[in-house]
Amino acid sequence: MNQRVKDLYSHVSVHATADREHEAAVELLLLVMVSDHHISDDEVDEIRHISDDSGWETQTFSFDQYFGPAMAKVRAALADHTVEALLDDIDGRVSNHLLRAALFSAARDVADIDHDIDPAEESLLGQIAARFD
Repeated sequence: MNQRVKDLYSHVSVHATADREHEAAVELLLLVMVSDHHISDDEVDEIRHISDDSGWETQTFSFDQYFGPAMAKVRAALADHTVEALLDDIDGRVSNHLLRAALFSAARDVADIDHDIDPAEESLLGQIAARFD
């Protein structure tokens, strides 16, 4: 392949992979948020803050644009009792070891934003720790 073409497309897969990982991370954090069946503006703001601070916001990924599709996916998993399958899917999409290491801490921050970790959140955090910590 021509070097110029290689240079032009060398980062395409990297960005696509990063976007899939960031989508998975948002889904995971939204899952933590809704696991206690209570959604607060503080929790949404915390996830938005994590996305901003982690550098996930790019020209090809935005928390605000992905919020709706991610929330629909999470709610469907809860309604269909397929949370384990969603966790498997999220686990399979996050390959970056730094992101994997940060996910449990971010999930804990979302769960603790209201200073009350519900038993459902605690259970989910245990599953996340086993997979990502």
